[in-house]
Amino acid sequence: MSAQDLALAALRRIDPERAHRLAMAGLSLGLAGTDLAPTPALATTACGLAFANPIGLAAGFDKQAQAVRPLMRLGFGFVEIGTVTPRPQSGNPRPRLFRLPEERAAINRFGFNSDGIEAVCARLRRLRAGSRLPAPLGVNLGINKQDADPVRDYAALARACQPHADYLTVNLSSPNTPGLRDLQTAKRIGAILSAIGAVNRLPVLVKLAPDLADDDLPDLLAAIAEGGAAGLIVANTTIARPEGLRGVHAGETGGLSGRPLRERSCAMLALVARLAARRAETSSLTLIGAGGLSDAYDIITRVEAGAHLVQLYTAFAYDGPALLPRLKSDLATDLARRGIARLADLRGSAL
Repeated sequence: MSAQDLALAALRRIDPERAHRLAMAGLSLGLAGTDLAPTPALATTACGLAFANPIGLAAGFDKQAQAVRPLMRLGFGFVEIGTVTPRPQSGNPRPRLFRLPEERAAINRFGFNSDGIEAVCARLRRLRAGSRLPAPLGVNLGINKQDADPVRDYAALARACQPHADYLTVNLSSPNTPGLRDLQTAKRIGAILSAIGAVNRLPVLVKLAPDLADDDLPDLLAAIAEGGAAGLIVANTTIARPEGLRGVHAGETGGLSGRPLRERSCAMLALVARLAARRAETSSLTLIGAGGLSDAYDIITRVEAGAHLVQLYTAFAYDGPALLPRLKSDLATDLARRGIARLADLRGSAL
């Protein structure tokens, strides 16, 4: 076993939230290595940004912007930090993160634990003051659990973050903040995006829940496009519990992520892509596939289902930094075997 494998094995034996803190400390010290070798077949563009590869790190891993540059150096095509809230808050009581190793899954109910926008933006300001970042940076925006005014708060967050980010994500879909998912209606999304548009110049994405009813999606897509958003992330964690879910923590409340989410998130992405293609005002939306991705096959499947980009979280938590070079190598090998010059050429081919 390599030193990295041994470290991962040791981390899996301790409380998952403590293990995550230790992993973040190691990343911040640059102990996880570097893989910035280009893979031309994976390069793509979306939202007016250039990506060396379409594999991003989803929000939730680096909530407080503490290891952005080391994470990018691992080989991610982009990194999204947060969720960031207007004011600091501690989130829900511990324990609030649970492994389901039998399913390569996790359940979390963090509840937007955040250092707050002022502290996070101070870190991003220092980060941007150094050398150029090796990949695009996104900031995921959320609201506080108490005394929230969504229209006011999302606009204030966008105004504060835009000097330090390449794109912003409006998180309306975490299941761990009471009332947040109630904002996923056409009327409320429209009001939030309008307020953000008045103060922001960056591409804005909306992150949706996989638990939305399919019948609600057409109106939501129209409102998102009319509100000026550049795209969507499909999808966040789920409150559903698939039949046969195993593990001692399978009954914990919170958002389920990882392999059990794969089928629903991929099917929802394909539906969103088909719906978006039917109307001129939604056809240009950038789509990011998230939820349950763990190998090259999953990535290709999401691209074929309409994704411009993808995001990982749980697979990275289980496999560590070795995941990125493996994914990129497997993707390049598969494309070469099939005689396809660029992964982006497959986008939407399964629709």
